[in-house]
Amino acid sequence: MSTNEFEDSAEIRLAVRGDERALARLLQSNYEILYRYMLKVTMNKALAEDLVQETMLKAIERIGTFKAKSKFSTWLIAIATHLYMDELRRKGREYRSRIDEQALHAIRFDTLLVQEEWPYALDVLAGMQPNARVPILLKYYYGYSYEEIAEWLGIPLGTVKSRLHNGLKLLRKELRLNDQEDIEKK
Repeated sequence: MSTNEFEDSAEIRLAVRGDERALARLLQSNYEILYRYMLKVTMNKALAEDLVQETMLKAIERIGTFKAKSKFSTWLIAIATHLYMDELRRKGREYRSRIDEQALHAIRFDTLLVQEEWPYALDVLAGMQPNARVPILLKYYYGYSYEEIAEWLGIPLGTVKSRLHNGLKLLRKELRLNDQEDIEKK
């Protein structure tokens, strides 16, 4: 176990026991991870900021229930994912068309450091419905299991697999079209 993991483990134990400073340090150290995730999921800067704040509040309320079966950041992402899906259910199609350029710019910049293909892939993902975009990001960008995704989204495992299959099919098609366009330009 690395020093950082040990410190996080100690911070978590203190936070679960009610140490407000330890909880504040944990939330602060995980804020950026959570914010970047929500930007990619929502494709909307204002909504991402709101959901991160709401997630932090839920984490403060529920810290006593954290069982440390996963990383603290994973627990926060699960809470944020639940909140986002609940928001989509409440608001319906209103959010589906609210992809903002400021969020896409921030995501593109962030992913330029990760992989060359991701900036264009994220443009394609931005055009997808959230029910396809969220599982793809959780599985292929963050590496979560099918079971975790199903639990967080509150859908059957088969539905997760189906959404991933259909979403990846669309993503591959769009990426192939982009590759064709690049070839034609040369």
